[in-house]
Amino acid sequence: MTTAMLAQGLEAPAAAEMDSSSRNATHVARDGAPAVEAPVAASPAPGPVVNRPSIAEYLGSFMRAVLPPLIGLALAFLALFLLLPLAAVFTEALRKGWDAYLAGLAEPDAWSAIRLTLLSAVIAVPLNLVFGVAAAWAIAKFEFPGKAILTTLVDLPFSVSPVVAGLIYVLVFGAQGWFGPWLSDHDVKIIFAVPGIVLATVFVTFPFVARELIPLMEAQGKDEEEAAVVLGARGWQTFWHVTLPNVKWGLLYGVILCNARAMGEFGAVSVVSGHIRGLTNTMPLHVEILYNEYQFAAAFAVASVLALLALVTLAVKVWVEKRAGAAGAREE
Repeated sequence: MTTAMLAQGLEAPAAAEMDSSSRNATHVARDGAPAVEAPVAASPAPGPVVNRPSIAEYLGSFMRAVLPPLIGLALAFLALFLLLPLAAVFTEALRKGWDAYLAGLAEPDAWSAIRLTLLSAVIAVPLNLVFGVAAAWAIAKFEFPGKAILTTLVDLPFSVSPVVAGLIYVLVFGAQGWFGPWLSDHDVKIIFAVPGIVLATVFVTFPFVARELIPLMEAQGKDEEEAAVVLGARGWQTFWHVTLPNVKWGLLYGVILCNARAMGEFGAVSVVSGHIRGLTNTMPLHVEILYNEYQFAAAFAVASVLALLALVTLAVKVWVEKRAGAAGAREE
């Protein structure tokens, strides 16, 4: 009995020691390196890497695919509706040789039409230059009652047909118009005379200079003008030495567009001119009369002069754009 109890007493500490060592082993397995590692599930093998194109690459590929057809379409349109008619004008003008061409230009009526066209442009363009600069300066640099009305009036010739504009002048200055009797009593003739042609040309061309200058002046702001005034400059000094130099290229661009429109005007001038050969026919009207009379060589000869003037205007326009771009790059 005593021996059995002694054996149980010796086994109890041994069991407790084994249990303690088992717990320590478990603790070591948790905190340190385990004695026996558990099997770990194998991770799947990585698949092939797919490089997806970025948005910029998508756009680049799209532009490379679409750009050549668009360029071809633009060139075809340009050739069909611009270059081909321009070539046809010079071809028809020279169809019967240089003698017929020069004879068509040497007619007194043709010279009269050329002189009247240039005279109308020489009068209308400076008037629109003054009005355009004044209107643009007022609209872009100042706040005043009626500013919105003035801006709307500047755009009026763009929304009114030139023929309607000519009819307005006939209703105002014609023999049966508002001022017709008074003008007749004082022997002043406007309609069917040079003054009416100049007035009609001024009306249809006066937005060009102002519309070129208004956004340019608004973009430049008022800081330089205000600084000049603070330094003691007067109004005209500020205009001549600060405002005008900043807009000179835009002003020249507007003058070129205005001149091109003045020389090519047909609708309003046709209404107020009366189609008097040698007196009130401009070049576009003279071309129409010659064409209706089946004088094709003379008609295309005068038309070629108009086309040459247009090409010269285009060349000057391109030169102005390059100079303006170069001036802007130097300022930056």
